[in-house]
Amino acid sequence: MHRTQRSCPGFAGVLLLAVCLFADGTLCKAADFGAGTTASGWAEPAHSQALSASIDHKPGPDKGVPIPKTIKRTDTTSDPAGKLSSYQPGGATATAGNAFFQSLGTNGRSCFSCHSPNDGWSISSADAAARFKKTNGTDPVFRPVDGATCPNDDVSTIAAMQQAYKLLLAQGLIRISLAMPALSSLEFSITSVNDPYNCNADPEFGLTSPTTGMVSVYRRPLLATNLKFENTLMWDGREQNLASQAAHATVIHAQSSAPPDSAELQQIVDFETGIFTAQSRVQGANLASGGAAGGPGALSTQPFFTGINDPFGRNPNGAAFDPNIFALFDAWASSESGGSSAAKESIERGAQIFNTRTFTISGVAGLNDVAGQTSITGTCGTCHDTPNVGNQSVQGTMDIGTSNPLLIGSNTLPLPAFTIHCDAGPLAGQTFVTTDPGRALVTGQCEDIGKVKVPALRGFAARAPYFHNGSAPDASAILSFYMRRFPSFELTAQQMTDLENFLNSL
Repeated sequence: MHRTQRSCPGFAGVLLLAVCLFADGTLCKAADFGAGTTASGWAEPAHSQALSASIDHKPGPDKGVPIPKTIKRTDTTSDPAGKLSSYQPGGATATAGNAFFQSLGTNGRSCFSCHSPNDGWSISSADAAARFKKTNGTDPVFRPVDGATCPNDDVSTIAAMQQAYKLLLAQGLIRISLAMPALSSLEFSITSVNDPYNCNADPEFGLTSPTTGMVSVYRRPLLATNLKFENTLMWDGREQNLASQAAHATVIHAQSSAPPDSAELQQIVDFETGIFTAQSRVQGANLASGGAAGGPGALSTQPFFTGINDPFGRNPNGAAFDPNIFALFDAWASSESGGSSAAKESIERGAQIFNTRTFTISGVAGLNDVAGQTSITGTCGTCHDTPNVGNQSVQGTMDIGTSNPLLIGSNTLPLPAFTIHCDAGPLAGQTFVTTDPGRALVTGQCEDIGKVKVPALRGFAARAPYFHNGSAPDASAILSFYMRRFPSFELTAQQMTDLENFLNSL
């Protein structure tokens, strides 16, 4: 259903409603905002561009993912590795009237369009392809504003839509349009773009000079679950809180002329922070059996605070870093109560590799420079440090090379390659080539080129492909990337299998 659009006094009104939270976490009402609040630099032009983009789609009712009447307290779906479960400690959610599940814009989308329980509350490329086939491209996820490689792509026929939406179909990517940072904070210029989709050169949707205009990058939708453990919102950390994220998603991705009201925002935030998702079963193993702590129930009780297990002394309690990040399946190694099986033994071996296998980490902006160490002897948990979750426990972004055209491999569709010259700041004179400038499009700083957040690992098996740009189609491709990027991270065939089985059990 479509909501009646409310008037909005300029885009600043969108942000007035979007970013205010009281200290107790409740959302402010419109009247609680003081004068002078302005839009984020990236948001106003992105909204204007979204409103100018086509919202036309095939006539008739949208044949999207069926929305269940209720998201049960414990809800289980299938994924390629077995069973994925979501758990709501506060009880089931009725979807009727809940803003997360409602179409609040003009193009038929809801949050649920891109955040489905079948895909760990994201969207997989396999699911996108299945939805395209089932609906002939009428599913609301297929909208030119961001589902296509550029909003002005031809979508007049099925064949044209398959071409326009090919990054979404093959790699689960949506287009993110961000304005170049203000000149007052900008240290770099984009001197050239090799863009196979021509959106960055488009006079309406692209760059207008090396330092002005809009930049199109292509990224995976992040999870709308397990958000208790997140302090870096969006791949580039551009959102201040979940309320602002929900407001911006509505006005940009759902092409609404106004953001959700405070009650609707509260519903979205409450749902996203009240649901936990994890793998509950793989072939040959119930992940909560024999004393193991797999599944979303145990995850929902996992303690978390910013810096809880930071390796570089940023834990506010002063506690030392514990490299044993995942202890979910330790009981299988110390007890026979769960019954031994080849699957359990492989998962436990994979957990030990994740926790203890050391290798040399170098050249990672956002890590080596923060630590003041050219090289670090670390483990997987050096970056994925949050206990039993696997994201970074402090707010921040890193560049491990997933945007480096020479490292991401040739098993994916090409992405734009930006040549960026640093004109000012500590890196002045240096040139970078990247498929995604990352956080630099938020800060304008050269030191942030290519930096993206470290994603959490729970619910891993349901949401392929991986990395922010979908450049790893499966767990094997992830491990192959790391072995190319960090040569001392060498794995035998058996170790790769064990580590893949462990990741798929999360």
